[in-house]
Amino acid sequence: MFMERAFDLLKDNGYNAQVNMQSWMFLSSYQTMRENLLDKHTFITMAHLGARAFGQISGEVVQTTAFILAKKPISSYRPTFFRLIEGNEEQKQTALLSGKNRFDKTVQEDFKKIPGSPVAYWVNPKIRDIFKLTELTGDISETAVGLFTCDNARFLRAWHEIDISKIGFSITSRENAMKIEKKYFPYNKGGGFCRWYGLNELVVQFDSDGQEIREYREKSGQSYSLPGERFYFKKGITWSGLTSSINSFRYSEDGFIFESNKGQMLFSDDDFLTLGSLNSVITEKIISLINPTISLQSNEIKKIPRLKSNSPEIITKNVSCLVGCYKKDWDSRETSWDFTENPLIRQKQPTLKAAFEQWQMQNRFAIEEMKRLEEGNNRLFIEAYGLQDELSSDVPEEQITLGRADREKDIQRLISYAIGCMMGRYSLDAEGLIYAHAGNIDFDPAHYPTFAADDDGIIPLTDQDWFKDDATNRFRDFIRTVWGEESLQENLSFVAESLCLGALTAKRGEQSLETIRRYLSNQFYKDHLKTYKKHPIYWLFSSGKQKAFEGLVYLHRYNDSTLPRMRTEYVTPLLGKYDAYADQLKKQLEDATTSEATLLKKELLALEKKQTELRAFDDNLKHYADRRIKLDLDDGVKVNYGKFGDLLAEVKAVTGSKE
Repeated sequence: MFMERAFDLLKDNGYNAQVNMQSWMFLSSYQTMRENLLDKHTFITMAHLGARAFGQISGEVVQTTAFILAKKPISSYRPTFFRLIEGNEEQKQTALLSGKNRFDKTVQEDFKKIPGSPVAYWVNPKIRDIFKLTELTGDISETAVGLFTCDNARFLRAWHEIDISKIGFSITSRENAMKIEKKYFPYNKGGGFCRWYGLNELVVQFDSDGQEIREYREKSGQSYSLPGERFYFKKGITWSGLTSSINSFRYSEDGFIFESNKGQMLFSDDDFLTLGSLNSVITEKIISLINPTISLQSNEIKKIPRLKSNSPEIITKNVSCLVGCYKKDWDSRETSWDFTENPLIRQKQPTLKAAFEQWQMQNRFAIEEMKRLEEGNNRLFIEAYGLQDELSSDVPEEQITLGRADREKDIQRLISYAIGCMMGRYSLDAEGLIYAHAGNIDFDPAHYPTFAADDDGIIPLTDQDWFKDDATNRFRDFIRTVWGEESLQENLSFVAESLCLGALTAKRGEQSLETIRRYLSNQFYKDHLKTYKKHPIYWLFSSGKQKAFEGLVYLHRYNDSTLPRMRTEYVTPLLGKYDAYADQLKKQLEDATTSEATLLKKELLALEKKQTELRAFDDNLKHYADRRIKLDLDDGVKVNYGKFGDLLAEVKAVTGSKE
């Protein structure tokens, strides 16, 4: 509005000078305006400032440009541009005054050669020619804006928080989805930087062909028909709609519905060749011309050339390997619904240390191989367009988004997997999820002959050895079961040393099992919340700051008898053990020396605080146990977690409300 109104106020030989947001230079919604500027006015000079141009305004969202436009058009005029998008305010000023990053070779009319007429003043002529030599992605593929639910909190769930039997996987059409009568289906909704495959974490409620969503949309003033519905469940390519860095495109298998904004999709007759083109260094350069903002939508994707190569079969083969390797990497994490088993156990080595070293070697090789394949694709595309002097085929290692072998984190993941085996979620006798249903119904202990699952899905986390079946003792049994008795102490030492690389501070004289106990008591649940993005599947019931009692309960095995069983099996017996231990300490005090008495009194005082806390917890637990609370997993973790008052730890973090 300001730009166009300013021209109305000018004489024919006047100039329009402004500082404004840069979005008009690139976004498709401003295409008509840009074409009008290029046809009827003349760009004289511009300082393209980007983000952080003004010290008072921080962040990446406010990106600006300063420009002077002449009212009259001047044929074949070559404007002068200064590209100052890097650095802070002072660095931009210095670069401008020194004349760095000056571009003055482009004739104004050349901007119209690129679809959408973006003001891409820095573009190399050879890259501009790609648009003339190559079909656009939109001409040979279809892009689609997907589902807008109008209420994501109501219709979207993390896949791991609901009953797995209600999710329909690998569905190829809406008709098939209705036949199998599942309630949820995988959902693409963007995410962070991740190429080739991954970020499959969400499901959407779409039973009865999305009947409930359709009706809700109508009430919200939207149409009953759903955006992009003819493409639902089809394989294709998806990307993250918002990014503050480079873009990333991923293969999406059959069976996904996709979001309207952040998880849009593209459907091609040759997905792997198109995916290789989109993830190339040339396309990244082209995207920066078409739309160098933090938002990348389907309209911009259509304008990207689908690059050609003299060896398309090699590129297709490379992409197939890339997708396969990234899928294997994604599925090695327990947050994948196709997770099979922990990578360290998969190595089948005689010791845990040997297993980690072999996993580390495999991981290093995989990263190098992915780098080689990506760079090979880049090289073939660069050679096809003669851009050897303009672009490098190199791929920085940080852009290889495979998980890295990390001794501390891998041991933490092993502990998490062991907890899963204790709970019955996994089994050492079979791959993948064993029990992720609801209410402990149809739970079969026969699935766990090698390492037995817990009877009730309740695992105590205690800072002392009060129960034989607490998490620490059962973890020791797990390590013994996997790697044997002979190397047990060596393996426990490796675990303890690994945990002290960052999560914990090593304590002089502390035994390995004590270190593991300290991690489980103090740090495990924090890591679990982070892994499952504040939608935990193991819930920590805690008496409070004194940690008089803490125990994990597996969400999918919880039922209305869980809390009563927690009282009778653990809390009430622990009260008795505390009383007996207090009596023992008092007897020791009778014959203690002065120095011994000081230590005993300190220990007794700490124990008394725990006794007080545990009695209060027991009263509270009885109150909730008598209510026989039932869970509906369809409501999601956030709702269900809030049903237990202050019995649970980290209530605010999970529910977003006060504890």
